[in-house]
Amino acid sequence: MKITDVEELKKIANQVRIDIVNMVYEAKSGHPGGSLSIADILTVLYFNQMNIDEKNPKSAQRDRFVLSKGHCAPALYSILIEKGYVPREELKKFRSVEGILQGHPDMNKVPGVDMTTGSLGQGLSVANGMALASKMEHEGYRVYCMLGDGEIEEGQVWEAAMTSNKYKLDNLCAIVDYNGLQIDGKVTEVKGLDDLEGKFKSFGFNTIVIDGNNIEQIIDGFNSAKLCKGKPSVIIAKTIKGKGVSFMENKAEWHGKAPNEEEYNQAMEELKGGK
Repeated sequence: MKITDVEELKKIANQVRIDIVNMVYEAKSGHPGGSLSIADILTVLYFNQMNIDEKNPKSAQRDRFVLSKGHCAPALYSILIEKGYVPREELKKFRSVEGILQGHPDMNKVPGVDMTTGSLGQGLSVANGMALASKMEHEGYRVYCMLGDGEIEEGQVWEAAMTSNKYKLDNLCAIVDYNGLQIDGKVTEVKGLDDLEGKFKSFGFNTIVIDGNNIEQIIDGFNSAKLCKGKPSVIIAKTIKGKGVSFMENKAEWHGKAPNEEEYNQAMEELKGGK
């Protein structure tokens, strides 16, 4: 069922953040920063935008989602738990051989995962194939692909972007999690992404810039992308890495580490307090 109430979506996104922190804390490893930054976007996608049915996760007509930055699997897993694809007890088994929720998404093990990802830079190529198949088979489904801003330093992303444009994949919507940080520090210092909007426009994309932690803007962005015909769309979502946990926000060191007990308790206090 599509949820349109913004306040309800905000509550779901907050619970997703709680699940993310719980998952990484229990595993003592994982990637909380970039997972927290995309919680609002995935909440809108799965609860407001995508044509999906958790009771029929392999439906040929379902919309597809590719998490190209696969290390942010805790965000996707949390969404799938909230949506009902995955039992909640799996949360405590994250990154464990006893569970199905491994460090990167596995389409062969996890219901609701449309593509196995982890090696950065490849997701948009796969999403192109899905979108092209949808057109060739007249299935009518849309394809969404989440990219990281550090990830798009990979050359294959731009080869894929040329392909998206060549085949006029207007049923494809890429999303860039533009939080400005990657594992080695600021994206601008590692390998700058000057005029990202202009870059995508030059590759033939309908380009939409939003606040990726604002539910209303996210909804408007996806609705705008659906209206665009004849070219692929990209949503450049300006987000805060570690969003929702004060000591993680805008800190590159939280790209890939787990909180200790004291940090975990503070994160829970903040998130459960709705801060």
